[in-house]
Amino acid sequence: MAVTKMFGASVKRREDARMMTGRAHYTDDVRRNHTLHMGVVRSPHAHARITSVDTSAAASMPGVVAVFSGADLVDDIAPVPCAWLIPDSDLKVPEYRAIAVDKARFVGDAVAVVIAEDRYQAEDAADAVNVSYEPLDVVTNQEEAVKDGAPQLYDDVPNNLAFQWKLNGGDFDAAQNSAEVKISQRFVNQRLIPNAMEARGVLADFNPGSGSLEVWLTSQNPHIHRLLLSAVTGIPETDIRVDSTDVGGGFGSKIPLYGGEMVACAIAKKLGRPIKWMESRRENYVTTSHGRDHIDYVDLAATNDGVVTGLRVEAYANHGAYLSTAAPGVPTWLFGTMLSGPYKIPNISCTVNGVLTNTTTTDAYRGAGRPEATYLIERMMDLLAQELGMDPVEIRRKNFIQPDEFPYTVATTLQYDSGNYDGALDKALQMVGYEDLRKKQEQLRSEGRYLGIGFSTYVEVCGLAPSAAAGAMGFQGGLWESATVRVHPSGKATVFTGASPHGQGEETTFAQLISHETGIPFHDIEVVHSDTDRIPFGWGTYGSRSTAVGGSALVYAARNVVEKAKRFAAHMLESSPEDIEFNDGVFSVKGSPERSKTIQDVALAAHLAWDLPEGEKPGLEENYFFDPTNFTFPFGTHICVVEIDAETGAVDVQKYVAVDDLGNVINPMIVDGQVHGGIAQGLAQALYEYAAYDDGGQLLTGSMMDYCVPKFEHIPHMDVDRTVTTTPVNPMGLKGAGETGTIASTPAVVNAIIDALSPLGVKHIDMPLTSQRVWKVIEERKGS
Repeated sequence: MAVTKMFGASVKRREDARMMTGRAHYTDDVRRNHTLHMGVVRSPHAHARITSVDTSAAASMPGVVAVFSGADLVDDIAPVPCAWLIPDSDLKVPEYRAIAVDKARFVGDAVAVVIAEDRYQAEDAADAVNVSYEPLDVVTNQEEAVKDGAPQLYDDVPNNLAFQWKLNGGDFDAAQNSAEVKISQRFVNQRLIPNAMEARGVLADFNPGSGSLEVWLTSQNPHIHRLLLSAVTGIPETDIRVDSTDVGGGFGSKIPLYGGEMVACAIAKKLGRPIKWMESRRENYVTTSHGRDHIDYVDLAATNDGVVTGLRVEAYANHGAYLSTAAPGVPTWLFGTMLSGPYKIPNISCTVNGVLTNTTTTDAYRGAGRPEATYLIERMMDLLAQELGMDPVEIRRKNFIQPDEFPYTVATTLQYDSGNYDGALDKALQMVGYEDLRKKQEQLRSEGRYLGIGFSTYVEVCGLAPSAAAGAMGFQGGLWESATVRVHPSGKATVFTGASPHGQGEETTFAQLISHETGIPFHDIEVVHSDTDRIPFGWGTYGSRSTAVGGSALVYAARNVVEKAKRFAAHMLESSPEDIEFNDGVFSVKGSPERSKTIQDVALAAHLAWDLPEGEKPGLEENYFFDPTNFTFPFGTHICVVEIDAETGAVDVQKYVAVDDLGNVINPMIVDGQVHGGIAQGLAQALYEYAAYDDGGQLLTGSMMDYCVPKFEHIPHMDVDRTVTTTPVNPMGLKGAGETGTIASTPAVVNAIIDALSPLGVKHIDMPLTSQRVWKVIEERKGS
């Protein structure tokens, strides 16, 4: 693809060639001699005391090498860790074992494992393990779980309340008491299943001779997994290698450390042979962390002319049977701090109740806390507009933070970096043809048809860091990022990043960044990531941080390479460094452009080291650790247009417009793809997806036959565009793009449906707004 400048060019993703031709090397593609396979025996009960585990029949089956119950491995594996210990919340982290010892607490909880020569033997033998259970009472709903008399999951977590977190800014009670308009609404932000293309898996190979452990793992953060595996197995961190080079998507579900990974590593050490475990899609549905699952009670205070003066939220967050790696931080710091949205709301109060239930754990899922916050504030803005008879556009403009007010500190303590919310809204209105749409809506309503226009004017927090903020929030780690840029004697470059791409395209965009900074051709730059033996320590990819933080580390490392190369070039050209200009890979003397050296010339000279400048060392390589001073805050406007079939309740998304402001953009084509995928996932939550449990804790949506992942025909055409408001937080002026579409789209779709049904007096329908739910509401309203 011919381009003149790398930064801002729509270069095709270089990783796609191996992905699309089957040459990627995923965890299940890794082969080691003498590998054994692990099958997991899982509880069919959501809550039960384990009275006995009889492994004798399984142990005698062909190919079976060993069978382990939870009691057999208590001394080999520490409990599953929780790495986000939110302060000042009376946090209780119950002991949770990778293999249950005394009680099973959700359907799918591991109760034993079988090790065999192949996967089929392991799974067959797992079926032969005879576990006796004493079923116990079950609770799956978080509001029911905190009531007196509810079934208790743990003796040391009264009322199943793992924590109660509060955040207050201003005085909501005073705002409520003086409010001219008061609106209250209960929202359900339903449980979702991430559905990454590649299910989770691990191959652990322990070398008894060296004491080292090699682990191929489906991870979004290999160094965090290495650190946690060291903690739970007792193997020194320096003796563990984690390789997650090719990972088939994650959406947050591959951030946590899970029991299966811990068990495989411990047994590999115990038996001295490689252990592989790849979960089935059924296992993925019942054991890989789910997302969302909030019940939110929201109160809004406002004036008669539509100025919002206060917001109060009481949230019940369902964490499932135990606290996963990052779980406590998702519905608290990533949710409560974003409740102001793009609006000037001076008084905000938030209480989050973290609840344990007999369900699969929840943790980060694309957006992680931000979609839940955006959903409720954008729904409340529409409810306020409906109450006052105002246009939803007008109500938003009236409350926007203005461009000249940045940096702006919201009531929830965050300082927004930059923004022009009216600019993105104006562009989206122009693209959708808003005035004509309202006229069309009026005409169709006169014909008894239901056309709706929904808005989401959102802001999100990205570039998760800085480390000091992470520490204050209770995250048990730093959030800086690391990079190494190495220019070889030939002038080609290898860059090493602590970020861990798994679908974001950063093998391409990071090469673009380095090419832009150094002038080295794009195709001469290798990007190495996700292998802890090759890369510097890094904190991984989540929270739209990999480019904003990891990319910044690369840029600074590259700039340091150029500065060193400039000193070499000055020596070679018999000039001073101050007189050297650098442009597009060429060093030249000011005023004498014919006196020049390419960066390739300099790289060779630096490695030969025949004639070094005074004080310089050979080679051309630099490291950098970047810890930003703040988060970044992308924003934008999404507009959804729907028509509803009154006879069936079917929702037809006729038009979808997205104008996002992500700051500067490295690769527009990749960003468009990120936005498209995000919108598809957010629309899926609004209309289709829902992880449902029955009263006995059985997952009713346990496969794609029952859990509705949208197909191609369910996704509308999307008109995407951007405005550009740069951030001062990083050297590229970019903000992050990975979660934008998911955060913005869900409320836009729901608001459009409620707008369509507003002539019937409909104010709210809980998600997902399936055709059945919409049809029932229409019939009820017609009847009344």
